[in-house]
Amino acid sequence: MNQSYSTFFTVDQSPEKVFAAINNVRGWWSEEIEGTTDELGEFKYHYQDIHRCTIQITDLVPGNKVVWHVTDNYFNFVKDKNEWTDTDLVFEIAKKDGKTEVRFTHLGLVPTYECYAVCTDSWGIYINGSLRDLIAKGKGQPNQSEQIANKHGIKNS
Repeated sequence: MNQSYSTFFTVDQSPEKVFAAINNVRGWWSEEIEGTTDELGEFKYHYQDIHRCTIQITDLVPGNKVVWHVTDNYFNFVKDKNEWTDTDLVFEIAKKDGKTEVRFTHLGLVPTYECYAVCTDSWGIYINGSLRDLIAKGKGQPNQSEQIANKHGIKNS
């Protein structure tokens, strides 16, 4: 059984609009992204000294799928600083009953990870909140890391 974190939502917008929104990472996750997020290649994310990662975009299938591979990761709040390294973030887009379903799975983010509670809470906020709003309303809420860190008592070193 796959215990990797997964969540999904449906919207009225087309798979093409959903695909474009997912690739607009600055519009829903963080404006602190370095690099290009809408073509195969690499981008970097960081939030203070709390979290930084390097992500390789390995698959872009317009209107259908986006896959990111975490090649490097650092957390300051868990023993294993590299918990996300070699995990995959998969966005699957499908037409269902006249709507578009967006399914996000963080393959390798499992309940045994020390960061699981914080990371799944964060993905819930970013995927079901910010990304969904970017698709449905045209505006997401990136840069929520400070509120999430405060909620979980995580401090910048």
